[in-house]
Amino acid sequence: MEDKLEAIVDEARRLGASYSEARVQRNIVVSMSSRNGALINVEEKVDEGLAVRVLADGALGFSSTDRMDAEAISRCIDFALSRAKASSRYMRRPIGFSRAKLGSIKYEVKEKKFFDSYDISDKLSLHKSIYSMLRDALKRVELEVFSVEYMEMIEEKLIMNSDGGFVGSRIPRISFRYNIVLHDPVKGSIQRVNEYGFSGGFDKLKEQRIDECIIDESRRLEKVLLEGVKPPSGVVDVVVGGEVAGLIVHESCGHPCEADRILGREAAQAGLSFIKPSMKGVKIGSRYATVVDDPTIPGSFGFYLYDDECVAARRKYLYREGIVEEFLHNRWTANIFGEESNGSARALNYRSEPIVRMSNTYLTPGDYSFEELIEDIREGVYISSYMEWNIDDERWNQRYVGLEAYRIIGGELRDPIRSPVLEITTGDFYSKIDAKGCEIKFEAGLCGKGEPMQGIPVWFGSPDVRLRGVKLGVSTL
Repeated sequence: MEDKLEAIVDEARRLGASYSEARVQRNIVVSMSSRNGALINVEEKVDEGLAVRVLADGALGFSSTDRMDAEAISRCIDFALSRAKASSRYMRRPIGFSRAKLGSIKYEVKEKKFFDSYDISDKLSLHKSIYSMLRDALKRVELEVFSVEYMEMIEEKLIMNSDGGFVGSRIPRISFRYNIVLHDPVKGSIQRVNEYGFSGGFDKLKEQRIDECIIDESRRLEKVLLEGVKPPSGVVDVVVGGEVAGLIVHESCGHPCEADRILGREAAQAGLSFIKPSMKGVKIGSRYATVVDDPTIPGSFGFYLYDDECVAARRKYLYREGIVEEFLHNRWTANIFGEESNGSARALNYRSEPIVRMSNTYLTPGDYSFEELIEDIREGVYISSYMEWNIDDERWNQRYVGLEAYRIIGGELRDPIRSPVLEITTGDFYSKIDAKGCEIKFEAGLCGKGEPMQGIPVWFGSPDVRLRGVKLGVSTL
């Protein structure tokens, strides 16, 4: 296969490409769905093919095929070249690629045991046991729904380009997404949707003790449903839990710092960015506002060591101590900004072009315990998790409705509250942080971007953060 990729890259150059790239990618996905402990569906898909991308006459062309015979490969190369040459007539500015540190390497994430070493019944038993434990643990409400979407995926890539890059990788990933609905005939219902995701094997779920985490949280949600009171309104101090703060970081820092979005490429599909190309060095928040994107975290859902342009991955500081510092780049956007790519180009599958993506984006931790975060709050609110959120197209105005939340009175957690609303601008969120917890909470997700849509595995995370003087509302839902 390496010889075949080299031949493809050379043939595209011979036919007129100034740059050429060939990627073979295979995604093996096994998914399993259950509802209330009963199996609904098991499915296995193997998605495999070739992607060719070329730069010709100052424009990019992309094509893909699920066949590897000589005729199909030739058509794929020709189509990518014809697209690039046709597009070149409409380019206001010719596309060029930045210099970059390209890898020549193969790497993999190794599982303790391969996915297929476990029988389907072993995997379903986790669904059944959690459902059974939930029914036993919840004494005062009805467990209406416990549904699970379990997925294991092995992503294999072999990439070669005409600038000397060559990367082979194999990354297994696993995710466990669940939905819980609790019901009381008087108080109504409460719903929780959450996901665990890691790179590695089935053992990752057991190591994290997700069964205990789900049971404990469900007991707390039972109390919120039955005993929750109306939240205070007006200006109060708010401690935002790591789950909520991590989502805010993903949406109000990660996406706005995608260089293609800053340049307007995402405008038609996903909106714009409040960040402009000239905003490096601009103050966005307090000295506690440091946000990092790092694909190299071992075991993370967004893990990789080289991106899909063969550029070495590294930690990036998007905001550092409240200052906009770095954007997420592929080689095209880096060239426009006069920089080197920082290894942020990813593609979902062989049918997708590599575009600028986040990986594991998080607010860095501080040195406060949770007790220290709340000890001097006379009256405030702690929002641990969310039920609903939205943000505007420029990623500036945002709104989060709390799910598990509590009043803080005299430095102590008190009554659970129902549906507090944090409605805040990006600038206010980062500016009002005056303390951070010492432990990061990471959440898994599939981050959507592009047209056609590419759902890429990521982590988003944060410690608990304290915001001073925030206006709080209540949802009417």
